[in-house]
Amino acid sequence: MPNSLNPFELIARRWQPSARFVERAALATVVMAVVIVVTGGAVRLTQSGLGCDTWPKCTSGSLTPTSDMGIHGAIEFGNRMLTYVLCAVIGLVIIAARARTPVRRPLTRLGWAQFWIVMGNAVVGGITVLTGLNPYIVSSHFLLSSALLTVAVLTWWRAREGDAEPRELVAGPVRQLTRLLIAATGALIVIGTVVTGAGPHAGDARKVHRIPLNWQEITQLHVDFVYIVLGLTVALWFTLRAVKAPAAQRRTVLELLVVLLAQGVIGYVQYFTHLPEVVVGIHMLGSCLVWIAVLRVLLAQRERAGLPATVPAPTGDHEAVQPEPAASSR
Repeated sequence: MPNSLNPFELIARRWQPSARFVERAALATVVMAVVIVVTGGAVRLTQSGLGCDTWPKCTSGSLTPTSDMGIHGAIEFGNRMLTYVLCAVIGLVIIAARARTPVRRPLTRLGWAQFWIVMGNAVVGGITVLTGLNPYIVSSHFLLSSALLTVAVLTWWRAREGDAEPRELVAGPVRQLTRLLIAATGALIVIGTVVTGAGPHAGDARKVHRIPLNWQEITQLHVDFVYIVLGLTVALWFTLRAVKAPAAQRRTVLELLVVLLAQGVIGYVQYFTHLPEVVVGIHMLGSCLVWIAVLRVLLAQRERAGLPATVPAPTGDHEAVQPEPAASSR
């Protein structure tokens, strides 16, 4: 039979992952997306950005770093190898979602979206090396990593929901305020990449082109947006309290507020201590946690129930299988 040639069908006949397994696999992609950002920052902060001086090989004559390249080559190559680990975790999500009965096609599509973002970012990473750490390419490399984190969080959240149409849990004005908060946080992250591109941590000990802006003035703009995001977060919390929104929604806003305050403290510490590498690395981790927290605020404002329709089992018979109730996302 033609279907027997489909590897996903073959896997589904032999393995039925639980909803909990799919959810945990999706969460693993979120963790790996954060790891990629942090280790990418470690490459820059240890001046290992050109540890491998070409791409896709590490040197013109070797796929892997040679002994004379030292620690910088090992760090850069190690970060490249983590891409394969990330792809393996994403592949697990795609296979698990496809093997489920009923098939979670929204999850498989989100999984494939993650895969293609990783592939695109790998190419951008190669261009980063080939252009000698051009700061604009480096910034786009980070922003693509943020896009990956966005899709990973959405995949994880969707794994905890059903596949019915979403039902809004808040009024339109509250939703609009939340979207404004998302936009302001996104602008905050973009401005942060400009600070990085103009700042002193170029990624290599050799002279590297920088964005021709005063990084301290851009940092002040970055701080201004921090206060805007904080103000919007507080305003959203009071709004949710005024409309008597569920405690779960208010809790996500409070969690965002805590992460923002911690990130603000770290930002001031790194500025007044003249940007020590370790603190800058922690700040990069904090930026990921802020983005995850703000996405959770948005996603908590709607819910999806499980689809009531029956779905044929993958074993080839006509027995119908009722979809398993989705885990609560709150």
